[in-house]
Amino acid sequence: MSKPPVLSDEARAAALAKAGQARRDRAELKQRLKMGSISFVELMEQADSDELIGKTKVLAVLESLPGMGKVKARRTMEDIGIAENRRIRGLGEKQRSELLAQLG
Repeated sequence: MSKPPVLSDEARAAALAKAGQARRDRAELKQRLKMGSISFVELMEQADSDELIGKTKVLAVLESLPGMGKVKARRTMEDIGIAENRRIRGLGEKQRSELLAQLG
């Protein structure tokens, strides 16, 4: 197995800061979904143009929707045929349309 790249202290600090900011942004996105300030349909429309939304896992988004828990989210993904590790931008056209039909 190959070793991870050797980073300078400044590069490591910059990478940690960038990762931390991405986590905070995803948490804010999930909170907005939970509160209803953004709908699932709006989120899917923005997924192609917004890097943050595109890289968010489908399971995390579904679990953040009001009335959708962990079990129901996994069951919905299983019914449609979406892997648990799939990200929004990685969804196929059929998967997207089925998700929108069920949740939109």
